[in-house]
Amino acid sequence: MSHHIDQMLAFNKQFVEGEHYKSYSATKIPSKKIAILACMDARMTELLPAALNLKNGEAKIIKNAGAVVTHPFGSVMRSLLVAVYELGVEDIMIIGHYDCGVQGLEAPKLIKKMTSRGISQDKIDFVSSCGINVKQWLTGFEKIEDSVVETVKLVKGHPLMPADVQVHGFVIDPVSGRLDRM
Repeated sequence: MSHHIDQMLAFNKQFVEGEHYKSYSATKIPSKKIAILACMDARMTELLPAALNLKNGEAKIIKNAGAVVTHPFGSVMRSLLVAVYELGVEDIMIIGHYDCGVQGLEAPKLIKKMTSRGISQDKIDFVSSCGINVKQWLTGFEKIEDSVVETVKLVKGHPLMPADVQVHGFVIDPVSGRLDRM
């Protein structure tokens, strides 16, 4: 295990033994009835909840690369539907961010990095043979604003999403936390 993981595990032991978890007590139902799809960017770990004044237990936060739904029947959409039908979510926020690493992501460059790390072309071809358009799947977006608008449309227009759920699009500044509505 890495040194960083060892440090986190040591902290976790002290966290539990010191009962520091008590200040985070909440139910699984989000009290603000909001689900957020946001980018996994490390700058958003504390900034996003702070910029929205979110406390533990108030919202469901789903994170992935780029805050996008890459497949209408994939895990992100499934999570949003579970949030709506099982956890009482009434509003969904799609929050991309400026200076996103997925913007301009090019599949050929990413595939080259994979092969340099030991992933054989046979394995990449196998993924393609499973019905995945690898180049499309590993390509980013050109403009974050357009990506957020497209994701909002996909979620709002999903055949299993009820019409009474509001879907909102935003782009957050990863430095100041300022939100721009799309």
